[in-house]
Amino acid sequence: MTSPTGDGLADLVEPGAAVERVAKDCIFTEGPVWLPDGYLLFSDIPASRLLRWHPEEGQSVVREPNAKGNGMTLDNEGRLVVCEHATSTVTRGAPGGPRTPIASHWQGKELNSPNDVIVASDGSVIFTDPTYGRLMESVGVVRDVEQEIQGVYRVPADGGDLELLVDDMAQPNGLCLSRDESLLYVGDTARAHIRVLDMTGERPLGPGRVFAAGITASAAGDDGYVDGMKIDERGNVYVTGPGGVWVYAPDGTRLGTIEVPEQVANLNWGDADWRSLYLTANTSVYRIRMQVAGHRLGYMR
Repeated sequence: MTSPTGDGLADLVEPGAAVERVAKDCIFTEGPVWLPDGYLLFSDIPASRLLRWHPEEGQSVVREPNAKGNGMTLDNEGRLVVCEHATSTVTRGAPGGPRTPIASHWQGKELNSPNDVIVASDGSVIFTDPTYGRLMESVGVVRDVEQEIQGVYRVPADGGDLELLVDDMAQPNGLCLSRDESLLYVGDTARAHIRVLDMTGERPLGPGRVFAAGITASAAGDDGYVDGMKIDERGNVYVTGPGGVWVYAPDGTRLGTIEVPEQVANLNWGDADWRSLYLTANTSVYRIRMQVAGHRLGYMR
């Protein structure tokens, strides 16, 4: 299988490790999240399916239809949080069970199509809201766009009013917080860059600065793009891009690329030690063993 490239990855990827396929026969996979019970959940957006992969039991369907769910995470209580393209809603509930909407409108208008989501240590939920699920039938339901912006929003931990965090992005997509949660990283797919913003008390946040730019193909035919994003226990930033997953040091230095046979849409940490990186690609899910673990979030106990 494919291997990492770039000297900066030598102390991040397990020696001799290669990308291996663990799940297949999908259309477009997204939203990987490892449950502490020992299995991976992921989305197949065009098929509108929530899927499960277990190391011993293999691949199975948890829910179908799945409102063309995209990005997912677990909150600090272990509830599954899902960005639903078909309903323009962020929902929360027991994995595989009933779901309750926690965000659906901003200033009286429907959200665009919530795309990716994270949960902070205080229990607040932060998600991106580009327009893809309203423009592309394959990943949503084609309909009018009601919002004038493509924003990043925050649902307070107490369930209070939705807050607008970022209002000046073209198509916000993947996101993550720094280890101390003082910084918010947001990928802008249309601009092929990552923006980093200070999590100050003002709303919306200031313009921030470009953390990494030019995440575009260097060879014809490679259509990877800025999408899912995560950090590791050292604060390195991992983002999907042409050829696989691009890795950056906390200061923005590019360390290298974890090459993947298919276009990657998202990634997340998994296994009992949180040292496997799971990669959702077009038709498959891949895994590679790492020397570092993912930054421990509330559900990663």
